[in-house]
Amino acid sequence: MLLQFAGAFLFIIPSKTKHMKFNKLVPNVFYIDAKVGLKTFVDCLGFKIGYDDLQSKEQPFCTLERDNLCLHLIQSKEFAEKDRPEFRLETDNIEEVYKQVHEKFPELLHPNLKKVTERAWGAKEFAVLDTSGVCIVIQQWKK
Repeated sequence: MLLQFAGAFLFIIPSKTKHMKFNKLVPNVFYIDAKVGLKTFVDCLGFKIGYDDLQSKEQPFCTLERDNLCLHLIQSKEFAEKDRPEFRLETDNIEEVYKQVHEKFPELLHPNLKKVTERAWGAKEFAVLDTSGVCIVIQQWKK
């Protein structure tokens, strides 16, 4: 299709697909010691190891999965020292998640958000902070 606009010609290329969709966002989370990430995500938050190559000499790595979520846990001192991420996990039962974390891993509760707290923006939240500085805010929005 060719259109003329203000003396210029515009070419419009029709899309061959009706709708492009992203299925998942899969972050890389870097740790100096992968055991710290496994404690946080697997032991504390209930993720399962999907693919495990943590014994690799070149690039220790695994995928962690739970429900429709996935992340790559990568052991890399270089990148772990450059960035400590913060994630938000939405749930439909924050009280149950909090109960499990509080009972089994109270040492991982973030000192600034260690109880379920109603926030000004309408979400209930608490947070987990592992020993490497990775922060995971657990939140539930009002229905």
